[in-house]
Amino acid sequence: MRNIALALVFGVLLLGMLYLAFGGSRPDPNELIIWTQDFAPGRVVLDSLLAKFSRENPGLTAKQIYYETEELRSNYIIAGLGGSGPDLLYGPADMVGPMHVMKLIQPLDSLLSEVELANFDPMARVRYKGHLYMLADRVGNHLTLVYNKKILPHPPKTTDELLDIGKRLSQDLDGDGRYDMYTLAWNFIEPFFFVPFLGGYGGWVMDENARPTLNTEATIRASQFIALLREKKIVPYECDLDLANQLFKQGKAAMVINGPWSWGGYIDAGVDIGLARIPQVSETGLWPTPMVSATGFCLNVNSSGERREKALKLLRFLTEPENELQYTYALRAIPSRLDARQDSVFLQDPILISSRDQISVGRPMPIDPEMRAIWDAMRPAYQSLLNGRLTPEQAALKMQTDAEKLIHEMFAQ
Repeated sequence: MRNIALALVFGVLLLGMLYLAFGGSRPDPNELIIWTQDFAPGRVVLDSLLAKFSRENPGLTAKQIYYETEELRSNYIIAGLGGSGPDLLYGPADMVGPMHVMKLIQPLDSLLSEVELANFDPMARVRYKGHLYMLADRVGNHLTLVYNKKILPHPPKTTDELLDIGKRLSQDLDGDGRYDMYTLAWNFIEPFFFVPFLGGYGGWVMDENARPTLNTEATIRASQFIALLREKKIVPYECDLDLANQLFKQGKAAMVINGPWSWGGYIDAGVDIGLARIPQVSETGLWPTPMVSATGFCLNVNSSGERREKALKLLRFLTEPENELQYTYALRAIPSRLDARQDSVFLQDPILISSRDQISVGRPMPIDPEMRAIWDAMRPAYQSLLNGRLTPEQAALKMQTDAEKLIHEMFAQ
């Protein structure tokens, strides 16, 4: 009875939040809405494409609404359960599993023909439980090593080389006891940015049955490597995404580990960048394995009839080759359409060539709903490790036990 009461209270709160969020009003039948968590440079491109769509379809408009990733998920769940929400939901492929479990997105199999889908990269046709639930406009979304060619003409190929370079590049330039120049900066406090090195030590986040594999020697050794980089001052002792970008743009870090959403910003800041694989782990001989995923569009389960047809028209428009290429020109993103990759930019642009090389040693991001629980389990334990409250061994064990608990709760009846 207590659980039922809590569920009722929660339901009332959800409906109240939904009413506040949407004002209880009916959507304009001629205005299509996309909710997105894309970074600012991508949203600029999307704005231009939506304006083009409106010009080509008089009487029909489209706009985007931005939410940070976690906010996007929670707001969409609230809206979807209330029978509302955007026409299209844009984000990474790993949102498919959880949204499918909650029955908040609808399959696209019967809505898009095989002829239409034939020219898309298989990774862009995101399927779960035998059905197509996402059609992507970009693939990759992966981390890679970015280096400032003026500071470091030749990036390290191995972690041993990285440590050697760090001896001369990381410096206290003004003698005040604090380092002003770092060899490398990246958002290592977040598990997504830790995962490449987990793979480099022979581990991964889950097995083929979506069971977490975090309490392993690979997790411990990868954690110890991050600790070594901090101890040797190869990286700042604390570093989030904003600090990493700031240091790299200001020439105070020779390298950064980041994804395609960031490269255009570095170029705009005047940094002469090059891309390379994240250095091979010398102890194992393995390449770090950044997660590689599609980012694309899901169709709201509440969409039907004429409004759904309009949403599909917008989806088809945004995944046309010439429109996908706008992200390539602006962000060096890899389009999902294979014919778009015939553009000469893919033969001439060294950033795109290096980006595809990094993808070749990456691993697909799992889209199983268990991945959500694994992220939620990794973050607090990993950050407790960085703060010195847990040893690598304790953190690996806590990640595993917390992930197993969260997965059990996720599927408990």
